[in-house]
Amino acid sequence: MTDSVSSAVPRGTLMIQGTTSDAGKSTLVAGLCRLARRAGARVAPFKPQNMALNSAVTADGGEIGRAQALQALAAGIDAHTDLNPVLLKPTSDRGAQVIVHGRARMNLQARAYHDYKPVVFDAVLESYARLRQQYDTIFVEGAGSPAEVNLRANDIANMGFAEAVDCPVLLVADIDRGGVFAHLVGTLECLSASERERIAGFVINRFRGDPALLKPGLDWLEARTGKPVLGVVPYLHGLTLDAEDMLPGVARSGAQADGPVLKVIVPALPHISNHTDFDPLRVHPQVDFSYVRTGVAPPPADLVILPGSKNVRGDLDWLRANGWDDALRRHLRYGGRVIGICGGLQMLGREVADPHGVEGEPGASDGFGWLDYRTVLTQRKALRNVRGALTFADAPAVAGYEIHMGETEGPALAKPVLSLAGSDAGDAARPDGALSDDGQILATYVHGLFDSPDACAALLEWAGLSGAQTVDYPALREASLERLADTLAESLDVPRIYDAIGRGVAKA
Repeated sequence: MTDSVSSAVPRGTLMIQGTTSDAGKSTLVAGLCRLARRAGARVAPFKPQNMALNSAVTADGGEIGRAQALQALAAGIDAHTDLNPVLLKPTSDRGAQVIVHGRARMNLQARAYHDYKPVVFDAVLESYARLRQQYDTIFVEGAGSPAEVNLRANDIANMGFAEAVDCPVLLVADIDRGGVFAHLVGTLECLSASERERIAGFVINRFRGDPALLKPGLDWLEARTGKPVLGVVPYLHGLTLDAEDMLPGVARSGAQADGPVLKVIVPALPHISNHTDFDPLRVHPQVDFSYVRTGVAPPPADLVILPGSKNVRGDLDWLRANGWDDALRRHLRYGGRVIGICGGLQMLGREVADPHGVEGEPGASDGFGWLDYRTVLTQRKALRNVRGALTFADAPAVAGYEIHMGETEGPALAKPVLSLAGSDAGDAARPDGALSDDGQILATYVHGLFDSPDACAALLEWAGLSGAQTVDYPALREASLERLADTLAESLDVPRIYDAIGRGVAKA
């Protein structure tokens, strides 16, 4: 590490905005948090508004976007609700559950939420003010793009926030998708004069190739805009970091080990949630993993996992329309194994009832009926970080979390999958989930099962993988954060970025 990078970080705020969704904002904030932590700063990430179905349970018992939990890990702090005061969890193409300060408040259609933004902006500014009192440096992540001119009124996620707190902005663009100079120049053209003024510089992300070939373009960009390019970040292959929301671009992760291999498939549900559950499987050398998308026939597999869902009844309809009911019956008939997690647990029962319209129109849907229980969706959401052990395979330890709005009851729960310890909040020890009498079907409400190395190996053994290796996914994630920070230290003009934060102190 250079002396300039390890120098004291100024007190202030810097916002990272992107020219597009998935430009690399979340990753850049995580890396900057780790760099500032290395330099001795008290640093926190912040995202005013997030729209994502990957979420995490915080130390204060609320719910935030998964990316902010990862950024908190990079910063060396506990994840808490002030890091992401507004989280939107889509339940349909036009509607979402609105979560404020970690608690679900209501479901709103897009137009109604747009009118509601001034109310939640107060919550955003409250959280930001608390963070400013506790931390030296705050790296703020924008959402989508600031160039969405149709959303400029009442904006709280990009320039609306930056203008309100008067902080500088870095604009990041993804060169791998092409058109990076058009993205940057075009975004500036869509901003107001005061918004353009607060752009401190550009970062070009995911560059492959010879940097000398990029230099003429960088010179042109700086001359054209009057803004400096503060870094070109190379394409980092093989990073093991939690995704904010989008499914991985590569649908398949092939096994890399000689010997036994387990074929695992997961349906890519329209409302799939917390698909980060499967990241440890995607990097496991003995697992051939793939998501199966709309219109693709479910292929033969050893293990099928039904994932979490933000619209269980709607996703049940999708599964049936895509032939999964017949495919699952055939899979079980030939001895295959099935795991249901959260919404997947609910699907495996006799019925999913939604009398209050929590996830859509009120009503009830038949489940697959392979486990004898019934789920009723409730207006109260269960949010818990949990610890315990599997009830089989020498009871390996598990650490995970629950995020669900259903209460499940029935005889199948008499044969649980997990024994969960009591919590610091005073919750008693309790069982969780169900294991079918024939041992082929396993269901649980607990996310993060595969993050625990011994539990992951035990579950893979249960599913048929002889001699399953133990893979320490948390250690891989930590190594990726370190690698990311090392790369940013080399590829960004860190002193100038820190200077931009310092110059923004009086404003921020």
